[in-house]
Amino acid sequence: MTSAYVFGYGSLVNRHTHGYRDVRKARIAGWRRAWRHLQGRAAALLTVVEDRHSQLDGLIAAVPDAEWAALDLRERNYQKAKADNVEHTLPRKPEVHIYHAPDWMHRPAQSMTPIALSYLDVVVQGYLAEFGETGVARFFATTDGWDAPVLNDRHAPIYRRHRPLNARERGVVDDHLSAFGARIEMRRT
Repeated sequence: MTSAYVFGYGSLVNRHTHGYRDVRKARIAGWRRAWRHLQGRAAALLTVVEDRHSQLDGLIAAVPDAEWAALDLRERNYQKAKADNVEHTLPRKPEVHIYHAPDWMHRPAQSMTPIALSYLDVVVQGYLAEFGETGVARFFATTDGWDAPVLNDRHAPIYRRHRPLNARERGVVDDHLSAFGARIEMRRT
C-alpha cells in the first residue's frame, strides 16, 4: 500500500501512541464513534459505526508499507476498511483506511463493560492537543455509549499505551464525564 494513510479517531489521534511522521488533521463524513461491549474483554472498545449524518475529527497518518503489519496487529480487534469522504490538507488524494469493529466480528458481552479511563485519557489528551477544548467537546458529542460505567484505573492503568496527564488535561476529561453524568468505578488492585 504505497502512500496509504490511516484515519485515527481514538488513540491514534494522540501522536505519543505511534511513531508516524506524516500526520495531518482530517475530518471524515459518514461515521460516528461508539463504545462497544464485547465478550471476553474487560473494557469497552471504541469503534466507529456508519452514520451518514455524522462527521468526525481525527488525524490521518501515512503508514509506511513495512509498518502495516504492525498496525494491523495493534488494531487486531478491528477490520480495516477503505475510507471515503475524508477532508485533509494534502495536495493529493491518497488511499485512506479506517479500522472499525463491525457487529459480526465479535460476540457482544452479556452486560456493559466499563470504559477504561486510562484509554479515554489518552484519546482526550490527543484531541486536546490537536483540536483544543472545542475538539474535545466534539469528541464527546460524536461518541455514543456514555451510559457505560467508567473504570478509574489512573493509578494502575490497564491501557498499555497510557500517558500521564497534567492537571489541566485531567480536569478536561473529568469535567466532560461529569457533564455526561458518567458513573465512575474505582479499580480494585
